[in-house]
Amino acid sequence: MNEQPNTPARPRGTPRFPEGPAPDPAGSHFERRIRSFQPRRSRVTAGQEESLRRLWPAWGLDIDGQRVVDLDALFGGLPVVLEIGFGMGEATAQMAAADPATGILAVDVHTPGQGNLLGLADRAGLSNVRVANGDAIILLREMLEPDSLDGLRVYFPDPWPKKRHHKRRLIQPEFLDLAATRLRPGAIVHCATDWEEYAEQMLEVLDAHPEFENTRPPGGDGWAPRPDFRPQTRFEGQGLHKGHVVRDLLFRRRPHTDRPAPEHTAPR
Repeated sequence: MNEQPNTPARPRGTPRFPEGPAPDPAGSHFERRIRSFQPRRSRVTAGQEESLRRLWPAWGLDIDGQRVVDLDALFGGLPVVLEIGFGMGEATAQMAAADPATGILAVDVHTPGQGNLLGLADRAGLSNVRVANGDAIILLREMLEPDSLDGLRVYFPDPWPKKRHHKRRLIQPEFLDLAATRLRPGAIVHCATDWEEYAEQMLEVLDAHPEFENTRPPGGDGWAPRPDFRPQTRFEGQGLHKGHVVRDLLFRRRPHTDRPAPEHTAPR
């Protein structure tokens, strides 16, 4: 039996992908708030690793909170939609391919998914996808200009089902305060979930927020049918197979008013 040569061990503290996504891009620069996400540890395939090494320098963005991102330069002047949490990126790549006139800034902390989305975009010849690594709250609060986004997508976020963990859910009044400052008037917030109780909470906080209005006619139940542009994801299909009901919510950012803006502002 032939012995395989030993692969040299990576020195402790050395990043796995020296030119790829950083393990903790914001470091200790910001307070450790309650996180609405859980980093997932899973194996990075050879193809995903190759995509990260080759494509991250051009298409990747670490959320370090140390600079304001010029979205016009990043996307060549395209209107930009922020997608928070994209899993393995299949739906994101499909939406980008179907709408090349819109840039998608896709945020996640899952390294295999980051590599997979980069590979999908590269193989499809997409130029309107950028992948951001880290905390979306820091991105919104510290790195994006006011009124810089044309949309926000939050599809199947972690429902944090235990009651004591509900404070970790992303769609909360404070998050909407911040998001409203970065969305242009008329921009669409699109949420989807198969967790009924979380869907009810989403609808309640969006209905109550003065900066957003439901795109569905008054007097209905508030839910929107799944729009054609949102593909059914593998995760969604699994939920439907289990009998879950998928809810979509489409809310529009209201025109600016004379109300004082929330205290969240981007650094200058």
